[in-house]
Amino acid sequence: MIALFQNLFAPPRHIILLVLAVWLGATLAERRAERFGVSKDDLNNFVFYGLFAFVGGGRLAYVLQHLSIFAKSPLSAISVNLDLFDTFGAFAAFAIFLVAYTQKKSIPLWDALDALTPLFALTAVGLGLSNFASGAAFGAPTSAAWGVEQWNAVRHPTQLYDALAALLIFILIWRFKANLPAGVSFLTFVALTSLSQIFLQTYRARPPLFGAWNQSQVFAWLILLVCFFFLESRLSSQTKKN
Repeated sequence: MIALFQNLFAPPRHIILLVLAVWLGATLAERRAERFGVSKDDLNNFVFYGLFAFVGGGRLAYVLQHLSIFAKSPLSAISVNLDLFDTFGAFAAFAIFLVAYTQKKSIPLWDALDALTPLFALTAVGLGLSNFASGAAFGAPTSAAWGVEQWNAVRHPTQLYDALAALLIFILIWRFKANLPAGVSFLTFVALTSLSQIFLQTYRARPPLFGAWNQSQVFAWLILLVCFFFLESRLSSQTKKN
């Protein structure tokens, strides 16, 4: 019982870094929510209930994938073990919540995504720092002077590369003008993030899947192509209106 309370009230430092990034991102997103036609109350609801959907969806997806194990010990499904989490399920749950909420409140989905982009961008910064603190998503061995000691080898600090790239993308997005077509801020963020991953994954300690590309790079290429399609569509629709 003592260990349980220690895990609940004294979370690891990498979790604290991620929580701080989410809080800062939500705060900055709230400041600009109204420029996208989203009220501060709706923005706060996106964040508050969206986090519940994200965390709950990630855990539920993991449980469903390992149902035979959790059937023997149902209480394990509410364990504080952060490894019992499926990222794809978490994003899917958040996406479902966001679509349902925007439809219920008659808020254009593209506007909602633009309003949330600062949160997404700073969360990406926090994720990179969190991974560095925990040793996750570590890089390939290197002889570079800036290499760091992780997992019994001097490696590329790919987590810091990710955090720096995400910070630069955030700064760029934050400086965008207010009169851009709906969805452009969000799509630009996703496109630039995908592009950065195509490059930075080269230094990640992951085996290639197709030739020189690993699985994350292939996925990033697909997302980048989809973003280009939607960006062209959003910009063309604005041109036709003018």
